[in-house]
Amino acid sequence: MLIQKTVQNLIPRIFAIRHETEFNELALEVFKLHLAHNPVYGRFVHYLKPGMKPEDIRHFSQIPFLPIDFFKTQKVLLEGCKEQDYFMSSGTTSQGAVQSRHYIVDMDLYERCFLTAFRMFWGEPEEYVFLALLPNYLEQPHSSLVCMMRKLISLSRNRHPESGFYLYDIAKLAETLRTLEKKRTKTMLFGVSFALLDLAEKFPMPLEHTVVLETGGMKGRRKEMIREELHRILRSAFHVPAIHSEYGMCELFSQAYSKGENGRFLCPPWMKVLVRKSQDPLQAEKEGVTGGIDVIDLGNLHSCPFIATQDLGKRHADGSFEISGRFDNSDIRGCNLMVE
Repeated sequence: MLIQKTVQNLIPRIFAIRHETEFNELALEVFKLHLAHNPVYGRFVHYLKPGMKPEDIRHFSQIPFLPIDFFKTQKVLLEGCKEQDYFMSSGTTSQGAVQSRHYIVDMDLYERCFLTAFRMFWGEPEEYVFLALLPNYLEQPHSSLVCMMRKLISLSRNRHPESGFYLYDIAKLAETLRTLEKKRTKTMLFGVSFALLDLAEKFPMPLEHTVVLETGGMKGRRKEMIREELHRILRSAFHVPAIHSEYGMCELFSQAYSKGENGRFLCPPWMKVLVRKSQDPLQAEKEGVTGGIDVIDLGNLHSCPFIATQDLGKRHADGSFEISGRFDNSDIRGCNLMVE
């Protein structure tokens, strides 16, 4: 009960962060909580750094990051917390992938994370028609992305009944897009990469009033390609100046978004991306140099806020970051990366 009360007291502070000093103070506090009361994370840290004391960590960049593979074999959760549900990664078992499970204690907290971030980057959901072209995700009952889109669509539908999911009927989607464009309706098209490419090839059209946002992943349906090539094809087909992207995964509660032509992602205030050296995961990489992506997601309060992903990328001085691929032998999954 004491841990649950502590967590509840931390939640309002997550969304009140305004600058790095506040982020650092809260990150250190959350780190101490998980070191003491998250059995999987605590054991990992003590094996990694025997004898380490909480007071040895003075800055969030010094916090140890739990390898994301632990979500495939362990129940990563604060002690005393009871899960409501779980999210499962989109790795396909036919490819031999073992899927991660992220156990959810507080679904309201997940909604608060993605809705607060969405409003920061894009405005009120009620302003948009949401068209979700996510066929492979819809086939998975525990997709965090589908959960997010269901909520956004439900908020939109009072004003925009056109909002909804599309499985494989891209002809119907194209017809809807043409109708919305004629009405000059503010629209957001969320799509998995291979499905957006299908739409671009079969129904190219100018989209002046639509934000095209890809969520990554070819899922074995098409040959993998670098992100720049994907965006070039989509920009040409839809006559848009930029294709936007979302960076998220089932093991996180929060998302980063790229807006504009440079393709760099920005995080909400309670989330930070750091980069570790590819050959030495305990050492930070320099700004502008490619390495492994580490994520601090303070919204991920009940499972683990400090995750070492299998993604490769670089961080810039302004805090933005790029994704360039994944480490060899990583599962192919839809967290917004393509490789050559």
